Amino acid sequence: MRIVFMGTPDFAVPTLDALHDAGHEIVAVYTQPPRPAGRGKADRSSPVQVRAEALGLPVRSPASLKSEAEQDAFAALEPDAAIVAAYGLILPQAILDIPVWECLNVHASLLPRWRGAAPVQRAILAGDTDTGVTIMAMEAGLDTGDMLAVETTPVAAKDAGALTAELAKMGARMMAEVLADPGDYPPQPQPADGVAYAAKIDKAEARIDFARPAVEIERQVRAFAPAPGAWFEHAGERIRILAAEVAGGSGAPGTVLDDALLIACGTGAIRPVQLQRAGRGVMPAAELLRGFSISAGTLLEPSPLGERIG
Repeated sequence: MRIVFMGTPDFAVPTLDALHDAGHEIVAVYTQPPRPAGRGKADRSSPVQVRAEALGLPVRSPASLKSEAEQDAFAALEPDAAIVAAYGLILPQAILDIPVWECLNVHASLLPRWRGAAPVQRAILAGDTDTGVTIMAMEAGLDTGDMLAVETTPVAAKDAGALTAELAKMGARMMAEVLADPGDYPPQPQPADGVAYAAKIDKAEARIDFARPAVEIERQVRAFAPAPGAWFEHAGERIRILAAEVAGGSGAPGTVLDDALLIACGTGAIRPVQLQRAGRGVMPAAELLRGFSISAGTLLEPSPLGERIG
């Protein structure tokens, strides 16, 4: 097929590779424009752009697809299909109408559950036991199109980084299979029941409230690892928790119960396993405590909600 690929983050790279390896003619790769990143705030190309350039594929990075000029440029590619994976820009109906066959999307959830921007994080936060990938025909609604393929995987104790990487590989394989034999994947309407929306993550959601149950805080830690990282504040410094375990223990929420950083929650307690101080690398709890005392009896309190996150 003549394919236009549209994607931006690491999640989309395996699908681009799968299409390239399958021998499809990728006539253009669309990705979001370079953004300022890092301490120097220099413009950084998206992971998809970096990979596309390494493969020798033409890259386009318009800020929007709403203009007639951009739509004409897309139409001039004469694609059989557009394949989308976490592109991050809305596709106007005029774009959706251009491919001869379909615009297909790799969506990281079991639709209709978790339509929207952050399906992996929302599944973890909600305590879902399973998630997966849906290959979906795109339409004007928010992830409402017909489904061509669905596969499931356990959420288990995975954090968002590990689960996203797993779903990216799964979605790449599924998309390659659908394109290899489209007749084996007739579109099916999404169920009317079970609709849930995965709103974009607000960094303020990563602030830990130790008054919540320990099981919910452990999910919060996994949902926001590796970024933005669930955090609390101590001695004027923000500490991110990148991995944690639910443990036995009780006390006033936010109270450190021992010298190994067992922290009382609204119900139960949580023991951080991997943490990160500002400007430092990720480290085990024991290593952090050797250079940054958080002794038993300390009461940990989060920063005010209005404080800048970042």
